[in-house]
Amino acid sequence: MNQDDLLRLLEEVKNGRLETDEALQMLKDFTVKDLGFARLDTHRELRTGYPEVIFGQGKTPEQVKEIIRYMNTRDHNILATRVTEEMVRAVKEVCPQAVYHPQARAITVQKTHMKSPDTCIAVIAAGTSDMPVAEEAAVTAEIFGNKVERIIDVGVAGIHRLYDKIEDIRKARVNIVVAGMEGALPSIVGGLVDKPVIAVPTSVGYGANFGGLSALLGMLTSCASGVCVVNIDNGFGAGFLASMMNKM
Repeated sequence: MNQDDLLRLLEEVKNGRLETDEALQMLKDFTVKDLGFARLDTHRELRTGYPEVIFGQGKTPEQVKEIIRYMNTRDHNILATRVTEEMVRAVKEVCPQAVYHPQARAITVQKTHMKSPDTCIAVIAAGTSDMPVAEEAAVTAEIFGNKVERIIDVGVAGIHRLYDKIEDIRKARVNIVVAGMEGALPSIVGGLVDKPVIAVPTSVGYGANFGGLSALLGMLTSCASGVCVVNIDNGFGAGFLASMMNKM
């Protein structure tokens, strides 16, 4: 339940179009729904403007299925990240309209069109190998009502590819830049645009990449202004933050 839903409910009670007992029933799980293995934060969209998101990794397919079964009874969009194909099959049993995004490893259920600004978010992937993380960011931003421009394979090994897309990048209100190896691309983009850059290090790279640590440290020590950094492989965090910035 978001702020508009709650306001509508109170108006219905005030004007006598809804009985108080019926309204109370609708508010039964207003703050928390206890499923036994999970306590869903049903109050989150009212507080923050965004519903709770399901992190699939570490959960069983049955747990993800039951969480989405309940969330599907409410009127907000659903996003589950880091899911497996087994989880997708389980979810489809109770929610056939769920959409699986295999590259992003995510499930979405679109129940409402969230307010969409005219501006867009650019998701820029240094290499094709960075695409799973970039797609997680893009899918996250899209399900929360943002227009997304995908720009793929423009890393520093062939920097002329970036300049071919620079006008598209400059049109975006927020830029998400996803890179592995040494993680240099966000610094370059940060020096070319007048908008925020959200840098996402990935675990893509050879041994001395240390599972994304070299990219993370490179981004944290960027000399470009206006660059913020999320955790290694955290496409969701970047997409969520970009959505908040784009809607300010």
